[in-house]
Amino acid sequence: MAAHDIGIRKDSFTIKAFIYVFLIAGAVTMALPYVWMFVTSIKPLQEIQAYPPSFIVKNPTLEPYKDLFRMVPMIRYLFNSLFVAGSITLFNVFATSLAGYAFAKHKFWGRDKIFFIFLGSLMIPWQVNIIPGFVIVKNLGWLNTYRGLIIPAMAWCAFGIFLNRQYIYSIPDDLIDAARIDGCSEFMIYRKVILPLIKPVVATLAIFTFLQQWNNFVWPLVIIHTSNMRTIPLALAVLTGQFGANFAMVMAGAVIATLPMLVVYLLFQKYIIKGIAMTGVKG
Repeated sequence: MAAHDIGIRKDSFTIKAFIYVFLIAGAVTMALPYVWMFVTSIKPLQEIQAYPPSFIVKNPTLEPYKDLFRMVPMIRYLFNSLFVAGSITLFNVFATSLAGYAFAKHKFWGRDKIFFIFLGSLMIPWQVNIIPGFVIVKNLGWLNTYRGLIIPAMAWCAFGIFLNRQYIYSIPDDLIDAARIDGCSEFMIYRKVILPLIKPVVATLAIFTFLQQWNNFVWPLVIIHTSNMRTIPLALAVLTGQFGANFAMVMAGAVIATLPMLVVYLLFQKYIIKGIAMTGVKG
């Protein structure tokens, strides 16, 4: 019996060891390009061109970062991306949580049909909307403006409505009825009852929306044609074209572009995991 238990423990230890080795190898593989990007951004040109390539930096320098901010208006590009991504995120979080509350807890004519129309829109490839979207934005005179960057993206909120609706649907109706008895308006119920209970979903949606808009390349490329309106993805593309030979400077730009996303993810990753887990088992 003891030998059998020892054998089971050995098998369990072997399985766990294999899992940990696999996960560590996966983490190293995923992190390696980012480490190489940062290392290259602080290398002088001679070390970058040296063969064989090495992760070791013998003479680290910050000149690529100084050149980046001196030769390219990176502060303006960072502001554009933060303003556009932040505005879209704030609106979508508010609008989708409010719509999710209406779809989950209110009965009105055509509620289910309208909700399924929103779900159906998720099946339409986003590439199909580019040409109609460009024509609409052009006719409205929004080309090369913040309105053209922000307002069309606000309409792409079907996933957020679905996510909020599925979670709010599981909130007991007794809480809402008690708030109504106390004299709360519908918006007050949303603000005082619903919103505090859906923080994991709100945080998850905010992070996903912000990261998606921060990395958005195609739509700004379609409607932006001046330098001062470029976002970070467009700036990186131009940077690669104009200063492609300056590898350290290009990598410095990539580090600057990646840093906000990395910070946001590291700070709020627990909300992502919690929100996905809780939303997946409710509704």
